[in-house]
Amino acid sequence: MGRQATAWNTMQKKRWTLMILALFTLLTLTFFFFTRSAFNSCNSTDHFQAQIQSASQTSSSGPNPLGFMKSKLVLLVSHELSLSGGPLLLMELAFLLRGVGAEVVWITNQKPAQADYGVIYSLERKMLDRGVQVFSAKSQKAIDTAMKADLVVLNTAVAGKWLEGVLKENVKQVLPKVLWWIHEMRGHYFKLEYVKHLPFVAGAMIDSHTTAEYWKNRTRERLGIKMPETYVVHLGNSKDLMEVAEDSVAKRVLREHVRESLGVRDDDLLFAIINSVSRGKGQDLFLHSFYESLHLIQEKKQQVPSVHAVIVGSDMNAQTKFETELRNFVLEKKIQDRVHFVNKTLTVAPYLAAIDVLVQNSQVCSATSEFSLESTLCFYQCSCYFIFGKRTKRRY
Repeated sequence: MGRQATAWNTMQKKRWTLMILALFTLLTLTFFFFTRSAFNSCNSTDHFQAQIQSASQTSSSGPNPLGFMKSKLVLLVSHELSLSGGPLLLMELAFLLRGVGAEVVWITNQKPAQADYGVIYSLERKMLDRGVQVFSAKSQKAIDTAMKADLVVLNTAVAGKWLEGVLKENVKQVLPKVLWWIHEMRGHYFKLEYVKHLPFVAGAMIDSHTTAEYWKNRTRERLGIKMPETYVVHLGNSKDLMEVAEDSVAKRVLREHVRESLGVRDDDLLFAIINSVSRGKGQDLFLHSFYESLHLIQEKKQQVPSVHAVIVGSDMNAQTKFETELRNFVLEKKIQDRVHFVNKTLTVAPYLAAIDVLVQNSQVCSATSEFSLESTLCFYQCSCYFIFGKRTKRRY
């Protein structure tokens, strides 16, 4: 009996691994198709329109690459529901799966006391309107769904706490059908309380080869555990973003509107960092560098346009300790007329159109394909794109 059970478990593990491999392969092809279309669009507007038309014809005439997920039950587990990268990416996956007829259930593992419930309600409403079911993370419905699901996607390392905290004795039955989508690179995520079940899942999906290698090394050296089969899926470009990038009239209108709302003139020089404000994302380095630049300009008495900085990704409601530190620094250095905080938003195209220089943390850029980089540069006629970090100083 023991041997039969072991053989059955092995067959189940192989079955889920093959399903996840198929899903990974088709997601890669899907991301690559739209990414390549966006990349080629940098050449000319006519070519861009041709690519969009070609994509529409292909999608309408050919089979959907995710068609094999039709009628499958998929459980998506997010560590939070907010206007930050991880949850929004998982929502996009939910809509892709719903588009091919999969049954999709969403659960949010934690809702902090200071969470913006207006945002949570809005995002949940958006999912419900698209046919995604939303269950409480600790409900019996969530547990039953995990047991019956054809695929369980854990989003971010932190979501691993849900396995032990909710499934309890049922964890081992669910692990063989788990695809773990990991985005984080900061050290405090490498804790056994988050990832102790990582070696036993069917597979891990990571946004870049750099991040994948980092996770393999850190889990082995710090935790003494081995990563499961790991697949790298580069993030593609937003079709909407590319359409704005190629529309000079739209860019000009957006630029004027955003600059007017910020109190920035058209000939002022505007630097920006676009990311949810949190420790490790680089906003502190950005502000310190910006202040030093202002000081240097004044010291050297250089004749340059008025310089401004905008931080897109603030959370006006939560006012975290880190963001409070940033705002206090701005007040202390008396640069509040030069630094502008913008709340988290799903719409970043207007800010890309309005700014002159985009500054990005190198850790974030490690998950960005060259296609994404090139598409971002489509927004700028005089392109300036800085990547900073401990080991990376590049300018494009």
